Amino acid sequence: MTIKEALTDLPIETSDTGFYTGFSKFIALPSKIIISTLIIWACAFPKQAGEILSAVQAFTLENFGAWYIWVVTFYVIVCLALALWPSSGRMNLGKPGEKPEFSNFSWFSMMFGAGIGVGMLTWAVAEPMIHFYNNPEVIRGLVEGGTAENVRNAYKWSFLHWGLGAWACYALVGLSLAFFAYRRDLPLTMRSGLTPLFGKSLSGGLGNVVDVVAVVATILGVAQALGFGVEQFTLGLHRIGVGDWLLTANADGKEVPSTAAIIFALVIIMGASTLSALSGVGRGIKWLSNINMILSIALLSFLLIFGATWFGLTALFNGLIDYVIALPYLSFAVFSADGTEVGDKVAGWQGGWSVFYWAWWIAFAPFVGLFLARISRGRSIREFVLGAMILPSIVCFIWFSFAGGTAISLELTGEAGGAIKDALNGDKLYAVMGVLLNETAAWIATALILILLLTYLVTSADSAVLIVNTINAAGDESPKGRAHIIFWGVSLGLVVGSLLIAGGYKAIVTAMVIGAFPFSVVMALMCLSLIKAIYRDGLREKAGVPTTAAPSEA
Repeated sequence: MTIKEALTDLPIETSDTGFYTGFSKFIALPSKIIISTLIIWACAFPKQAGEILSAVQAFTLENFGAWYIWVVTFYVIVCLALALWPSSGRMNLGKPGEKPEFSNFSWFSMMFGAGIGVGMLTWAVAEPMIHFYNNPEVIRGLVEGGTAENVRNAYKWSFLHWGLGAWACYALVGLSLAFFAYRRDLPLTMRSGLTPLFGKSLSGGLGNVVDVVAVVATILGVAQALGFGVEQFTLGLHRIGVGDWLLTANADGKEVPSTAAIIFALVIIMGASTLSALSGVGRGIKWLSNINMILSIALLSFLLIFGATWFGLTALFNGLIDYVIALPYLSFAVFSADGTEVGDKVAGWQGGWSVFYWAWWIAFAPFVGLFLARISRGRSIREFVLGAMILPSIVCFIWFSFAGGTAISLELTGEAGGAIKDALNGDKLYAVMGVLLNETAAWIATALILILLLTYLVTSADSAVLIVNTINAAGDESPKGRAHIIFWGVSLGLVVGSLLIAGGYKAIVTAMVIGAFPFSVVMALMCLSLIKAIYRDGLREKAGVPTTAAPSEA
């Protein structure tokens, strides 16, 4: 059997003149139309938009909830298998002998900041606290919520949502794109990851559809993270005394960010992120990522020293054991509504938490994955999976154990008196500081958290803008088209603002879950493509056929 050389040329039509010079109109225009339509619809008909999006989300969760659970498990298995298999694990994501561009610290900082930093600041305290009071074991009556006996369950579920499954979504896309872009010299776009299955047909309409789906999923996934970040940023500003105009009472009488506060926060965040995106990866994004990693280490060190240290260590140790033991079952378990009160509640809990998270990570995967690919050239597959999947999971576990553990401990001992439990999710980290510290020290700590939050928000948003621009530019990695970068920066802010105003955070969640579904299918195909490509490369090596593109002539 003749072994053919790998495909190393996938032309994508781009414009030679005019406003879209260097960009593919067949990607950029449909993407802009879809996002602009969503913005206009949410602003012009907020009630109708909220109702229709909710109906579509309910249909998606009812009929495809199991798909989300099982497909993420598939991603985890593929990533770990490729890293552990000797021949694939040592493959270089580049040409033979190529070395990484960034140091390990900068590489990990950019990866962590873009991938999960914003959500971590909100959920490292909020999620363990929420699961401490309610989770499937509590719903089934196996343990009482809010008691010491439920701490381990709280961490088992928190680790599930922020562990290997989350980072496998990012690692899979990043690994696929780096493999085909830097070994085959194919464009750095989503379609390249499917070439072993569809070949040169991806140069046309099929490839355009794949890239448009990735752009839409990216915008909606990042909008979800920014929505949480805007709430936390606004609540932090209020705590340091910026003004009461930042908050307003909702239908339940709780104080939530006002429309003026949302607009104010988005102008600051998106203005800074757009300026950073214009400077590219090597400058603005790299330095911001290094800064927020240093601040994160400082904040974590504070919690280690002054928080519930022993409680956190115990939560980390027990949580890891429980997570590893339960992972095989939880990776495949689907809780279906069975008509009973308990069965329906457990199914609803999984849809609202596990399925929501898998959809979120999938929606985030195009942007984080492509960003990871951009900064990971020259690393081996094994090194990539270790740095992009294993280490970030461990860092998240540590954060959740000491930040969330301190909060749970303060409530268990009665010292918090419900101040943390009753706070909004975005306000819980500030509430912890308010209980631990005196008024002056709490103000300083809140101000530092605000700075850290802003750097994370800007890093996530500017990375997303840059990645969307790269996809629209047919994989061109250089920052180009200032007007297009500004358009996507403004559009991302408008998506967040319009959906928040139309239906609150629920509207963003709904849009994100819907937008993630088609890309989850693309990612499953990426798994098959990557396996096929690596297998075929093994055959090529035995036959003496090149497995990488020929070096370009200088």
